[in-house]
Amino acid sequence: MKIFLVVLLAIIFVIPVVALIVVNFLFAGEDQSQFDLPAHQKVKMRASASAAHQDMAAVIVADMATAPKLGREEQLKFMRGQMDARGVAFQINAEIQQVAADGVSGEWVLAPNADPDRRLLYIHGGAYMVGSPKSHRQITSRLSEIARAAVLVVDYRLLPEHSRINGISDCRVAYQWLLENGPDGQSHAQKLIVAGDSSGGNLALSTIAWARDEGLRQADAVIVMSPQTDLTLSSPSLVINIPTDVMQGASFGPVVKAPKPLRLLFSFLMHRMYPADPLVSPLLGDLNDLPPTLVQVSDAEMFYDDGARYVNKANAQGSVAQLQVWPGAMHVWQAFEVPEADEAFGEMGKFVAAHAGE
Repeated sequence: MKIFLVVLLAIIFVIPVVALIVVNFLFAGEDQSQFDLPAHQKVKMRASASAAHQDMAAVIVADMATAPKLGREEQLKFMRGQMDARGVAFQINAEIQQVAADGVSGEWVLAPNADPDRRLLYIHGGAYMVGSPKSHRQITSRLSEIARAAVLVVDYRLLPEHSRINGISDCRVAYQWLLENGPDGQSHAQKLIVAGDSSGGNLALSTIAWARDEGLRQADAVIVMSPQTDLTLSSPSLVINIPTDVMQGASFGPVVKAPKPLRLLFSFLMHRMYPADPLVSPLLGDLNDLPPTLVQVSDAEMFYDDGARYVNKANAQGSVAQLQVWPGAMHVWQAFEVPEADEAFGEMGKFVAAHAGE
């Protein structure tokens, strides 16, 4: 009987503890806290959030509070439909053309001033599970205008129906295709820009590192908005900013407050890849010899330190990166009609002019 109790206690207590220790050892990756130092080229863009932004944030919070309670599949379908509906509801000044980029679906977004030889690859956000070219037209149409570029928005494969490597592969195919193809047919890209938001920012940073390693023509400029750069979920602001992140705090907060091994296990199970793999955690890779990169973040969002650490490390390793910070802004506020969005796109225009001008 005593032997049985000992074995039972081992099963209940010892084995789970050992399993969590193994998970932490296998998945954690190298500590990135050295890049928390305020050594980045941080520029605070305004003193406080605008009244219009605060009103919009209140609307978002109310919408989330009244969202229907559905099963997992129904909830995902609802969220995808809602994001697309919001995207197409915006009045944009751009032409939309459907396209297949070497088999990968997408769309061209062409402002009236877009030069077909100036090209921008846009990778949309949506937690790797939602979003599409339709959902992000507010952003992509403005990027086409300010960059005077033909914007290719890749409709990469999403979780959970597909693996993360499928989505990564789609972005790579689109990048390579864009080098030799524009909205008018085959031609060399004279200027190349890569951009993305949130999870799309993660994919954008992963893609430019791959392009460098493959010896491909590198982008002239990279712009990422509120990017997730580290799937080991180790950035301090992931927890600190839970109360102030109106977009992600309620849904993502419980995950990042869990013990570290459980966070790592969640990330592994969701993405089906090792969290510390630079393919899905660009921060943990080599950031040397990358294109000039602009990172825009809010000091109130959970991904603030993901962006700050990336900029610090990129500069430390010899690349050029700049961090711009908006106080109190929502995660990916550039997607909303608020003064902060106008300011952000104005800064993007300056960055493009400096690095991908005529």
